[in-house]
Amino acid sequence: MSARIAIFPGSFDPFTNGHLETVQRASHLFDQVVIGVMTNTSKKPLFQPDEKLALITTAITDLNNVRAVAQSHELTVDFAQHLGARFILRGIRNVKDFEYERDIAEMNRVQASDIETVFLLASKRYAFLSSSLIKEVAKFGGDISSLVPPNVAQALQEKLGQEEG
Repeated sequence: MSARIAIFPGSFDPFTNGHLETVQRASHLFDQVVIGVMTNTSKKPLFQPDEKLALITTAITDLNNVRAVAQSHELTVDFAQHLGARFILRGIRNVKDFEYERDIAEMNRVQASDIETVFLLASKRYAFLSSSLIKEVAKFGGDISSLVPPNVAQALQEKLGQEEG
């Protein structure tokens, strides 16, 4: 039987504790979880792909079957196939997420019917989190220490401090 590999794609700008919790939970369900650091062409990122990769790699060091890979110009299903993944992992925070993600899952099924999308519901404590909201709060000096891994909080402080200076 082949390994059960899942990819968890996203722009992760920045990687939040909600993302981390989803990956931790998935690490118990799959043999291997690959965090795909993707490019969202409709957003202007705060962090560059190599910075995101370094931040995520540090945040997941205690998860032996999880790794992060940068991928920018490829369909998610093609990326999954290149990695031998049969599953695409997506976190769902609310109904709005579900409707959006369901449409993407159906499009992915049209592109690659052998890849299954798996949804994990966010826990209540992280269901309100979004990377955009975290950046906004961090930009104005709000406390994000319980919302992102410590290394991400530090990087946000450094990055946003540079922008203001």
